[in-house]
Amino acid sequence: MPFKLVISDPETGKAIQYELDDAKTNALVGKQVGEIVEGDALGLPGYKLKITGGSDTSGFPIRPDVHGSGKKRILIRGPPGFRSDRKGTARRKTVRGRELDSNISQVNMRVEEKGSTPLEELVMQAA
Repeated sequence: MPFKLVISDPETGKAIQYELDDAKTNALVGKQVGEIVEGDALGLPGYKLKITGGSDTSGFPIRPDVHGSGKKRILIRGPPGFRSDRKGTARRKTVRGRELDSNISQVNMRVEEKGSTPLEELVMQAA
């Protein structure tokens, strides 16, 4: 299943969404949240992107502090996966581990290093 990428640019404050094809999706399988990925593998030459999170096909969020790639029920106190309206509240919630696999539907990324061409143009060419 192809990933939907959400790439945010901290300089402009904009986020761009586009869907990867299956060949480029395989370049992300096995990577973990926090890793920096070369943009060449994703069709964005010159860019370096950091994986910041995402969600799976059922909508469960990826937590960077949970090992592996499967779903787990853990006791959490804050985001991602749980936002409390009162201080000190904890809940047992189902979340996904930090490793990307084929069950992931959306991957959130942040631009760490820019390339020579603007990101909007590269996304338009890839789509």
